[in-house]
Amino acid sequence: MANTAKQHIFFLDDELDVCEATSRALEECGFEVSHFTHVADCLEQLRSQKCDLLITDLKMPELDGIEVLREARNIAPWVPLLIVSGYGDVPTVVTAIKGGAVDFVEKPLGRENFLSKVESILAQSTVADSLGKPLTNKEMAVLRLIAEGKTNKQVAHLFHRSLRTIELHRHHLMVKLGVDNIVDLLERAAQIGLIELPAKQGRDEETQNVELES
Repeated sequence: MANTAKQHIFFLDDELDVCEATSRALEECGFEVSHFTHVADCLEQLRSQKCDLLITDLKMPELDGIEVLREARNIAPWVPLLIVSGYGDVPTVVTAIKGGAVDFVEKPLGRENFLSKVESILAQSTVADSLGKPLTNKEMAVLRLIAEGKTNKQVAHLFHRSLRTIELHRHHLMVKLGVDNIVDLLERAAQIGLIELPAKQGRDEETQNVELES
């Protein structure tokens, strides 16, 4: 297998030997790899370095993989995440996928299957190239209020900011999530685990209100 794009992969596992062996396999395929044995180090680098795929172990002493997913979603919502574990079961898989993981693989890792899955995820992930910086805390707050059905005017009132400021926040959200309308914004944010959408009927009514009054 070959990859000339030099995509950057983060690999997180509390076992150093697993990190080193997996990193070697990925590097042999042409990927750039940063491996971490501590969650905090991984998340810190995620804030400042380009990352095309985050692969994380499920069972770790600091945070488990599901919690890492939640943290990573807030830092870099466009980065796809792959969960790896020797303790996989159906409920865990479901939780991981709901948390934003794009896929789930069990240990021990079969080299060809694992590398094929990594390449497939990276080939399908085009969102990262069109996105800018991570969402700010203010943008996350605005996003959640939009998901609740609040109009720009209502959000501006709640934050004691001008309507124009909120409109700019919404524009930045759309740019960062690679969409051009409010419906796709909410669907994309829900897809990657940033928000949870209400029932479809209620969502349609709320989205219509936001579009009409924004």
